[in-house]
Amino acid sequence: MKLHRPTKDELFAATGRTMPDLLAPDLRVLFCGINPSLYSAVVGVHFARPGNRFWPSLHASGFTPRRLQPSEQAELLGLGLGITNVVDRATASADMLGAEEYAEGAKSLLRKVKRYRPKYLAVLGLGAYRTGFARPKARFGPQEETLGGTRLWVLPNPSGLNASYQLPDLARLYGELRRAAETR
Repeated sequence: MKLHRPTKDELFAATGRTMPDLLAPDLRVLFCGINPSLYSAVVGVHFARPGNRFWPSLHASGFTPRRLQPSEQAELLGLGLGITNVVDRATASADMLGAEEYAEGAKSLLRKVKRYRPKYLAVLGLGAYRTGFARPKARFGPQEETLGGTRLWVLPNPSGLNASYQLPDLARLYGELRRAAETR
């Protein structure tokens, strides 16, 4: 199903909206974006903005058997995968979020992982992880600490605005998590 392209007025009106998580108990990996984009808030689908590389990264890393379209996000649950965000509030860009929102988001994530018990929580954004979890020296990859018994992993944000990591880089890094999640 093709998603409708939001108008400028719809995008403006989406500021501050929230989106439902894609969750189920005992997932292999719960992917955690920084916060919903305005585009995603309008269409009601995570990582929906054209140019976002989340869906191609999942496929290229082996998490999905084919490249899913954002409108097919519900299929992730059958693969043991889910989606949430550090901050629930939709904004035009992540730099509109404050440190307090990240810290509150980390507390909310703790409640979610205690309730749903995923094996891994993959935070998609090093800055969001460092700020939200008060880990200023954190690096990409597995983290030493856990969150409510859930292993933590930090990956680059797949936004098309993150030019530091191209699809082959994202596929490699996401693939490291996929292999770890298969062996635990």
